[in-house]
Amino acid sequence: MALFKKRTVGKPGEWYYCLEHQKVEEGPDCPGKDRFGPYASRVEAESAMQTAQERNLEWETDPRWHDRKGGAEESG
Repeated sequence: MALFKKRTVGKPGEWYYCLEHQKVEEGPDCPGKDRFGPYASRVEAESAMQTAQERNLEWETDPRWHDRKGGAEESG
């Protein structure tokens, strides 16, 4: 039996979206590896998956994050 229980990190009053349970939770109920957040409000946490999808799309279409066509061309 463990003497000390490992606690999750966070503050009550902060909102998180739990990826494992696929729901919004107040406070640090689940481990950090299984959640998005913290968010300032429940509404922000409820839209966490949509926000992540939008950010992923921005990254996928950002030319600064992709190699140049035709391989790595360097001047010098």
